[in-house]
Amino acid sequence: MDPARRREIARKGGASVPGEKRSFARDRDLAANAGRKGGSSSRGGGRPPLGEG
Repeated sequence: MDPARRREIARKGGASVPGEKRSFARDRDLAANAGRKGGSSSRGGGRPPLGEG
């Protein structure tokens, strides 16, 4: 598949769901919890959770 066609398809992927219907856009706590979960399962050093450092 040529690069122009790939870009066209990829561009449509981000526009498939309106912003107001995306779960993280509607639920701030859900987004925060997902970020914490991802951060805790990563193997990187990062900062300790609040209150632990």
